[in-house]
Amino acid sequence: MKKYINFVPLFLLAGMLTSCEAVETIFKAGMWWGIIVVVGIVGLVLWLLSRGKN
Repeated sequence: MKKYINFVPLFLLAGMLTSCEAVETIFKAGMWWGIIVVVGIVGLVLWLLSRGKN
C-alpha cells in the first residue's frame, strides 16, 4: 500500500499541469478574440464617421 502512496502526488501534479495548459490556451484564444473584436469595432466607428462627413 505504501508503494501507491508515492504515486499520488505525481498524479495530482500531472493533473494540475494539464489543467493549467488548458486555462492558458483558453486565455490566449480569448485575448485574440478580444483584439479582433476591438479592431472591428474601431474600424466600424471610423467607417461610420467617414461616411457621415460626406
